[in-house]
Amino acid sequence: MVPLFGSRLATVGVPSEEQYSLVRPYAMTGGRTRSATRIAIEALVSTLAGPSAYSALAPEQQRILQLCEDVKSVAEASALLNMPLGVARVLIADLAAVGLVAIHEPSTQGEAPDVALLQRVLEGLRRL
Repeated sequence: MVPLFGSRLATVGVPSEEQYSLVRPYAMTGGRTRSATRIAIEALVSTLAGPSAYSALAPEQQRILQLCEDVKSVAEASALLNMPLGVARVLIADLAAVGLVAIHEPSTQGEAPDVALLQRVLEGLRRL
């Protein structure tokens, strides 16, 4: 660190926390803002792979796999991992593309919504 202006310290060449929070999600997704497939926030995600498959993955992907060993909605995973929803969607879609997670989309054929699912999503949103 380089001291500037007396007692006030500043770091030169080191991103601030605000800058870091903007750069990190971009880096996690390789710059992508949308996944190849559209995933609903209420879609349920479950892990298909065992822990031996985790080592070749990025830390964020490993955390998603660990969390989704117990089925979670995309919104829950995003909230519990303190990850922006768009980033979670992209990473989950990547995991699904290689067969490490299953995505269970809600039915859209005029059925009444699952109350238990809606309750879980609401609880996840409240935790934000």
